Amino acid sequence: MSEVVEGDLIVRHEGSAGIIRLNRPKAINAMTLEMSIGIDAALDQFEADPAVAVVVLEGAGERGLCAGGDIRGLYESSKVNGDLGKVFWRQEYVMNARIAAFPKPYVAYMDGLVMGGGVGLSAHGRHRIVTEKTKLAMPEVGLGFFPDVGGTWLLSRAPGELGAYFGLTGQTMNGPDAIHARFADAMVPTETWPALRDVLTKVRPGTLSVEVDRLIAGFATAETAGPVAAQQAQIDRWLAHDSMHGIFAALEADGSDLALATLKTLKEKSPRGMVVTLKLLQLARGAASLEECLVREYRAALEVFRSDDFREGVRAAIIDKDRNPRWSPSDVDQVTPEMLAPYFAEIGTDELTFPQSR
Repeated sequence: MSEVVEGDLIVRHEGSAGIIRLNRPKAINAMTLEMSIGIDAALDQFEADPAVAVVVLEGAGERGLCAGGDIRGLYESSKVNGDLGKVFWRQEYVMNARIAAFPKPYVAYMDGLVMGGGVGLSAHGRHRIVTEKTKLAMPEVGLGFFPDVGGTWLLSRAPGELGAYFGLTGQTMNGPDAIHARFADAMVPTETWPALRDVLTKVRPGTLSVEVDRLIAGFATAETAGPVAAQQAQIDRWLAHDSMHGIFAALEADGSDLALATLKTLKEKSPRGMVVTLKLLQLARGAASLEECLVREYRAALEVFRSDDFREGVRAAIIDKDRNPRWSPSDVDQVTPEMLAPYFAEIGTDELTFPQSR
């Protein structure tokens, strides 16, 4: 075993595995810009090293893989018209695309909380393992934002309207529901993970992804659908509309306890954030690639960074914690096409681009 990097990110070799461990357990491994740059450097090293057969991503501590990005830092930068959003998201989104295209087997251990940026680090990987403790969510609309890090690509490929449901409500997926929604591949009990992890450190260089799939399957349970999957017929009916107004009307017309609870949840979210999210998801359904979605997300993210709604959402949820955001506008019907246009406009020299080769 050789250790390369310590601190907020641990990068090491264990046998034939390249290990990337997020190491901010007190912050549930929330990712900073420096950590993202470090992960990129680790992927460079592991890709080039012929002795590395597989990459394993994991989180330190008991609480989760990663609770997202450094929201407080982004909030402080947004308040002073800084450039952290532009720099952080560019680095992160390019890395998300790289993970999706990584040429060696990339195994993400999605135990505990996996939110926002943590989804970007894991759900684009080739081998995505959830556990009985997994709580996966993209709750960004509650912060005046939208599901980013390629979230619109992932959500748009979930069955039926589940992607819109998870993206708009921020509802948590358990492990089996994450598999059903195509955010994960296999359910492995936490007590079994050490044995599987040990096996992964011993695979021979050149092992193919299909062989890693078979290894993981030997430790996995057969669970592939959870409680939200059981509600999919209703969810598909409620969310099969091209406007938030239509979705609200369908929920009100249904009138069931579940429909009204969903409506209550949506009415707590940023109206602008929901309208932007729904539009991004509609566009993502016709996208040819993850990169196409990331380019759109980057344009929208830079507009969010300038918006009062983002600062207000973070203030209410993380800074003051009063859970009482004052959204602007306060109603989805007040979100005009003129408000929406800047989120989808081209941004010239700031457009997100991807390296042609490493």
